[in-house]
Amino acid sequence: MITVVIPTYNRYGLLKVAIDSVLDQSYRDFELIVVDDGSTDDTHALVRSYGDSLVYLKQENQGPSAARNRGIEESRGSLVAFLDSDDRWHPDKLLIQIEAMEEEPGYLISHTGEVWYRNGELLRQKKKHQKLPGYIFERSLSMCMVSMSTVIARRELFDHIGCFDEKLPCCEDYDFWLRASLRYPFLLVDQPLTFKEGGREDQVSVIYRIGMDRFRIQSIVNLLEKKVLSEEQSEEAQKELRKKCWIYGKGCIKWGKEEEGRRYLELPERLNID
Repeated sequence: MITVVIPTYNRYGLLKVAIDSVLDQSYRDFELIVVDDGSTDDTHALVRSYGDSLVYLKQENQGPSAARNRGIEESRGSLVAFLDSDDRWHPDKLLIQIEAMEEEPGYLISHTGEVWYRNGELLRQKKKHQKLPGYIFERSLSMCMVSMSTVIARRELFDHIGCFDEKLPCCEDYDFWLRASLRYPFLLVDQPLTFKEGGREDQVSVIYRIGMDRFRIQSIVNLLEKKVLSEEQSEEAQKELRKKCWIYGKGCIKWGKEEEGRRYLELPERLNID
């Protein structure tokens, strides 16, 4: 069985589409868990209208990491899939992806291609957003190379690397993919099986769009301080850290945040990174 986890917060108008895209899957051996992260809209009534078709969990607002982690904790499946509440799936998404993982049992995590929409308009993805298979750690340092709604992971992955970092209000996915990819290869199902909706002000990536790199910097620092990287991985991580600290530090200074900017410009040196 596979567990599907949908975290949600005040997404009443979009959540139904996400839920229906799971319940309409051709693959039927799944449980669906919706984790309501403290919504104040009509989310409760909507989810309750589905009756026993899903498991509904509600908690105080703690952010997307805590919501996903709650879903993982309550899950019963040997596989766990994630779907953001503003995205949806192709009807055969689970079937195709699970069959691919059954054919490649050595992989602990897989992801798929996707289609992007913004304000209802189809977006052409740039080459830098191309999905990659295998060991993707180095490529994942610069940007988030995996989309949350495309992922299926075996339960053992969480036992090995832990769950999502609840201290990060944003870029928790970037952090998780880094921790996964430094040890394990990613299986790519190169088909557009996930449909993403963007361009709204309620999205975490929009709320934190200014200064988002400070969370990615923290993720890289965490890995370097834990000394879990190989020599080659450490060199690549240090290179990207210097780059991100320079860009973010200069940006802070430009916008009048002199102290914060200097702190980030000096961060690599404080970590003894040349």
